Amino acid sequence: MNDPARLEGKLAIVTGGGSGIGEATAKVFSEAGATVVVTGRRPEQLERVAKEIGGHAMACDVSDQAQVRTMFAQALQITGQIDILLNNAGGPGPIAPVAEVDMEAWIQCMNINLVGAMYCLQEAAQVMGAQKSGSIINMSSLMGIQGYPMRSAYVASKFALIGITETVARELGPLNVRVNALMPGAVSGENMDRIVARRAEAEGRHSAEIERENYTDVAALKRWVSPEEVGRAALYYASDLSSAITGDKMKVDCGRF
Repeated sequence: MNDPARLEGKLAIVTGGGSGIGEATAKVFSEAGATVVVTGRRPEQLERVAKEIGGHAMACDVSDQAQVRTMFAQALQITGQIDILLNNAGGPGPIAPVAEVDMEAWIQCMNINLVGAMYCLQEAAQVMGAQKSGSIINMSSLMGIQGYPMRSAYVASKFALIGITETVARELGPLNVRVNALMPGAVSGENMDRIVARRAEAEGRHSAEIERENYTDVAALKRWVSPEEVGRAALYYASDLSSAITGDKMKVDCGRF
């Protein structure tokens, strides 16, 4: 009997695959049997992850359309198919009130988190639409369904990704391509450590106080989400466990409702 959670014979692209959620998900996909292409802007980290999972490392800045096209073309040559895209590359953006935010940094955040995601979506839609199969997972956030102070750029990009997910799911559904979104809450790791430190500095408060008030105490499970837990949720969408599910969004947030 075929296990619907397995990914044998499938090729997965993971953008932002050199650390955090991307790295964890690349490992989950590999353990499930997929051939994984990890992409990002830091070759050393990509090479390390690829070596650990027996995958492929490809440097790619998703905000550069030419690089995205080249990366997809190279990935397609590995097995002749692209079966899964984890559209995960992104950054936290500027952390400041709207009245004071650096608009250059604001636009840069949108170029990576939203425009970059669209570049990848466009390439995946062309490849998967032609082969009439595939699963795309867009990495949104809990901030894709609720606003959050000091984070206007990030919030805007992640709200937009939810709308794009629903739109592209309707477009590609007739071609047997599924498109879903994950909405992690506060995920432990270097990225969250930096965000908390910047908030502590901006607000003149202790990091531990910000962590408790905004991230851990407000969750039903009273803890951070681990990157591996997001990876397992991505596996659900990537695999036939979710074969009838598209245009969906799932919170992975330890119960922040």
